Amino acid sequence: MVKIEAIAVDIDGTITDYTRRLCKSSIDALRLAEENNVPVIIVTGNVVNYAYATAVLVGCSGGVVAENGGVVFKESYNNDRVKKLVSKEYVNKAVDHLYNKLGDELDSSLSSDEEYRESETVFYKTIDKQIILDALKDFEDLDKIEIYDSGFAIHITDVRVNKGSSLKFLCEETNIDINHVMAIGDSENDEDFLKVAGLKVAVSNAEDELKEISDYVCEKPYGDGVKEAVEKFVLNKG
Repeated sequence: MVKIEAIAVDIDGTITDYTRRLCKSSIDALRLAEENNVPVIIVTGNVVNYAYATAVLVGCSGGVVAENGGVVFKESYNNDRVKKLVSKEYVNKAVDHLYNKLGDELDSSLSSDEEYRESETVFYKTIDKQIILDALKDFEDLDKIEIYDSGFAIHITDVRVNKGSSLKFLCEETNIDINHVMAIGDSENDEDFLKVAGLKVAVSNAEDELKEISDYVCEKPYGDGVKEAVEKFVLNKG
């Protein structure tokens, strides 16, 4: 059994329900972990200010990985400044290509937080992912970008970073052994950070692909699943 020294957890669909409301059960469980000296790292596709606000309100001290790995932040690290790990050059070129192909069809789907995104661009699922994939087939730098479906939105990111590479980076920078991290997620874009962690956990509402690579699949969904995993592997109640 891996000794858990930190928890890395996704937000949407993991500590929240399908409507993106925070689950009280997950808040209680993560606070208990913190009280037992197990820091919690928020790992998300959301923008860093949203992720940091979540961390503060829940009570997580391990820092945040945001924008699917594009940026990281932790209090008292990097002079309390957000660290951007990749430029937005290829993502911006991909978005320009999409607008040339799809035009105004994209406007209503562009995320309202686009101006805050440092490394990626996000579209709401009012546009089908396949339409975006088809429009990018002849993009000259297609090998430089990744398209993720978080279950809540479609993310265009740079292939040089992902949730896993940036979680590993943050752990190394803050002296946390990634082999003693429990990672909990639910969707396609969580696969990368579960793969690098010592213990891989999927909540019961997770996509099948994530369950397949997990060491443990929770019996319960969303925040109740997070609580189940914390109790079992951190508080040793299982």
